[in-house]
Amino acid sequence: MRWTNIGITTTKEAPVEAELISHQLLLRAAYIKKMSQGIFVYGHLALRVIRNLENIIRQELDKANAVEISMPMVQSADLWKSTGRWDKMGDTMLRFKNRTQQEFCLGPTHEEVVTEYIKPFIKSYKNLPLNFYQIQTKYRDEIRPRFGLMRGREFIMKDGYSFDTSAESAQKSYDSMYKVYQNIFNRLGVSYRIVQADTGDIGGNQSHEFHLLAESGEDILLVSDTSDFAANSEICKTLSFLEKQNFAKSEDKDKESKKDLTKLDQKLLSTPNIKSIKDLSKFLNLKKDKLVKTLFFNIKTTQVEKKEVKQNIEKIVVLVRGDHDINTYKLKNFFKALEVSLLTEEEVIALTGANPGSCGPINLKEKIKIYADFSIEKMINYTVGANKNDYHIQNVNNSDFICEGFFDFRLAVAGDLSPDGKGRLVEYKGIEAGHIFYLGTTYSKKLKAEFLDSNGKTCPVEMGCYGLGVSRLVQAIVEQSHDENGIIWPMILAPYKVHICLLDPKDEEISKLCDDIYKDLISKGVSVLLDDRKERPGFKFKDADLLGMPLRLTFGARSLKEGGVELVERKTQEKQLIKLNEVVETILKKVKQ
Repeated sequence: MRWTNIGITTTKEAPVEAELISHQLLLRAAYIKKMSQGIFVYGHLALRVIRNLENIIRQELDKANAVEISMPMVQSADLWKSTGRWDKMGDTMLRFKNRTQQEFCLGPTHEEVVTEYIKPFIKSYKNLPLNFYQIQTKYRDEIRPRFGLMRGREFIMKDGYSFDTSAESAQKSYDSMYKVYQNIFNRLGVSYRIVQADTGDIGGNQSHEFHLLAESGEDILLVSDTSDFAANSEICKTLSFLEKQNFAKSEDKDKESKKDLTKLDQKLLSTPNIKSIKDLSKFLNLKKDKLVKTLFFNIKTTQVEKKEVKQNIEKIVVLVRGDHDINTYKLKNFFKALEVSLLTEEEVIALTGANPGSCGPINLKEKIKIYADFSIEKMINYTVGANKNDYHIQNVNNSDFICEGFFDFRLAVAGDLSPDGKGRLVEYKGIEAGHIFYLGTTYSKKLKAEFLDSNGKTCPVEMGCYGLGVSRLVQAIVEQSHDENGIIWPMILAPYKVHICLLDPKDEEISKLCDDIYKDLISKGVSVLLDDRKERPGFKFKDADLLGMPLRLTFGARSLKEGGVELVERKTQEKQLIKLNEVVETILKKVKQ
């Protein structure tokens, strides 16, 4: 392809809203163009990268006997209502009505559609297992689209779905897709981690995420420094006192048994203008692990009464040690909640008579259930708010108030004991590119996707679903593979393997030599971008580095006088002079490496 046929123009500067370097580079190199918030045009170069990635995905899925289909992007509300997700998805889903006032949405995912689709095909256990996938544009009405393709509203996604007769068979399908994803990421040559993950709005009881490691990643990954344990911080378990004791060494158990457990008399302390744990720690000259946070949450749940779905909101108190934070994902899962949110300052004052910074579990104005995190399970003589502005109570103990129990509610952090008892947790940052779920019968029961087993018994089909963010993965790779000059594409993904810089298009002799090699490479299956613009050499070289093709060939009078053309490898910037009669052979070898 000749540059003059593509019709792109690069820029030196990126728009100010482009925070990530990958977003900046894709905009500057004209791979993408923003049309509105979270919606982009994929230019010629970006589309070639996407197609290369899709080919890799298809190749690996075909090996695993997955079958490609295409499902509608526009979906009926009736399907989503039958699984309860029409309300559960909230404003994330873009909804609309047609001219007859029927409700629809733009598909953010396709569990309902694919389950309805396969129902006629699975009348018998003999028809299973099945595995379908598609690569399609999806839409989620992201409240704050940002970071380019990382968190857009419209995006390209590969979503797959497996159907099996039993939990054992479904686990095999899940493991097979796990391996497929490993193969895809290994072929891409990226640095990645697989972690245990939250099932979120998709549902199910087993889930793994595939993250590209990057300092700009929004997800915190916690990995054992000793074992294979790895989890997203959203779901990473923290251990109870008993679990820690089971894993503890004998000398650590001895230390714990020798702790002074004497309960001291409570003291009411004046703490003027103290609004936070940090301020309280400094004012009292106490470490944060001697303080306890009191937090108030609204827990929104649903229940079905006489075939009507009703919402219920319960106010609760959650206690956690002062040096830790509550994990709202854990709260949501524990209470099977639609939504979890902190009470407003006004609501807290109404419940306690005090501002949030002076609240505690003792003498609450209203009857409200109190839950505690494992972190305060064995604490003694700690400090909490007094439910009186500018006052705290010292030497409070768990016996001083009624508590529903101790649970895993806090965020796990680096340095915690690994949940498997082996080593300590280390923190990484990641960009989620793939997510797989073992759904079980979550959808099949609600949609009556059933089959007859070998005994003639009607059974719901066991399901799994497998997502891979295609457009997001493209940008994530740029985030991981770039330098100060531009993008560095891996050979397997690059829009073109070779970028030819013709320095003087007016020189007929040089132009003919260049054109002959250009055509020869194409005839041998090598994709080539020929920069035939009438621009300065330095300008062309900068654009070549910005676009990031793996190999650059330079046709100019200087190198030809020296007996060949210059070959530069984008990743290493290594240069070498190649004889004209060896150019094609050299390129073919490098492309196949």
